[in-house]
This record gives sequence, C-alpha cells and structure tokens, in this order.
Amino acid sequence: MDAPPAATDRRVIQIHADAPRKPAPGQACNGCGLCCLTEPCPVGMLASQRRDGACRMLEWDEGAARYVCGLLTGQHAPLPVWLRPAAPLLRRSARRLIAAGIGCDCTLEVESAGAEPSGDRH
Repeated sequence: MDAPPAATDRRVIQIHADAPRKPAPGQACNGCGLCCLTEPCPVGMLASQRRDGACRMLEWDEGAARYVCGLLTGQHAPLPVWLRPAAPLLRRSARRLIAAGIGCDCTLEVESAGAEPSGDRH
C-alpha cells in the first residue's frame, strides 16, 4: 500500500462552487481552472508577473459557468505597463501560447473540502 502524500504535497486552493469537475489528463479542457488556480502557465507568468499561486489572468465566466483565460477574452486584468503594447499580439496568439484546446495536462487531483484523502475527488 502506498504511503499517503506528505503534507507539503497538498495545497488548498479556492475553486468556484459551480466550476466543472477536472477532466482526465488528455481530455479536452472544460474550464475547471485547476491548472491556472494552482500556478500560471509560462505566458501567465509573464502577463501576471507571478510564478506561484493563481494566475491573475484567470477569470470566472458566470454565463458559461467555467474559468477562462483573460488573454483569450481580452477582458483580462491590466497587463504590466511594459507588456501593454503587446496586448493585441498576446490576444491573437494566446490560444496557441497556452495550448488551449489541446487537452488537459494537469495531473493534480482535487479533494472536496472536508473529504478524506481517498474520498471524493473533483
């Protein structure tokens, strides 16, 4: 039997209650937001000027009940001043840069609040 993960392997992140369940790795992205809530992708690191924690470009789309990348929608949080001239280029190329639609590459597992480690996973 495998040992339970160390406490340092676990992290608490806030996920919108209406967010879809995380798809299996390789399945189409459904906007669950787990990857971007955990850490920014390389483009998100550049745009949000952070390497850890939730990407500042991530937005909740109430109508679609899913997370979306603000670089794709153009409705993102303000870019750093030095990056603003590149905003139109980022918007046009964001889909390719973040590999949107390629498939889920997030291997993290989600536990519902209050669930045991072997319990219900998102």
